[in-house]
Amino acid sequence: MLIHPWDAPRDDAEWQQWLSVHDFGQLAVNGPPGEPPFVQPLHFAYDPERGEALTHLARPNPLWSALEADPVVLLSVVDDYAYVTGPWQAEPDGPSEHGTPTSFYAAVQLRCRAHLVDDPAEKAELLNRQVGHFQPEGGSAEVAVGQVPYGRMLSGIRGVRLEVTGVRAKFKFGGKRSADVRGRIADGLAGRGGPHDAAAREHLMRRGGA
Repeated sequence: MLIHPWDAPRDDAEWQQWLSVHDFGQLAVNGPPGEPPFVQPLHFAYDPERGEALTHLARPNPLWSALEADPVVLLSVVDDYAYVTGPWQAEPDGPSEHGTPTSFYAAVQLRCRAHLVDDPAEKAELLNRQVGHFQPEGGSAEVAVGQVPYGRMLSGIRGVRLEVTGVRAKFKFGGKRSADVRGRIADGLAGRGGPHDAAAREHLMRRGGA
């Protein structure tokens, strides 16, 4: 992933805060020689204090042999994306049809070392941390070995603790454009109102937009 200086996060807090609410991504695991990577969509809970992300998958998942062979993986998260039309990007002193279309998006890639969790008590603790992230309001029974309703299900899953060893983050939202162009893009996003336009516009404004 190419990251220009104007697209780089201002500090770790920027990408960490974004990742705390964008907790669905794709785990890329090296495949066997001559085969493409395995790519698994999944929910995860990122813990910045421990520098790890937690997840779990069903025991029949085909990823396990690949993870055991090579635990170095990449967790990729992309969201808040929007297509920016060419006329919105045209400079004020040129014709609008000469503007270059582009994509806006936020992306975080976590390079990790995967640790598989099979001990029942450790799996229960991992699951409780995950549920605590996704359901801070509570409402679900605690996961405990040998206890209903979830204890009997522990054998059907394996936990994964992803130890973060590197981070690449990008916030591509018109950082190199002039104030006039950013203002036009902001107006265009507000007027179009597409599925991700409001989030993209918020990034544009937050990072020094119109």
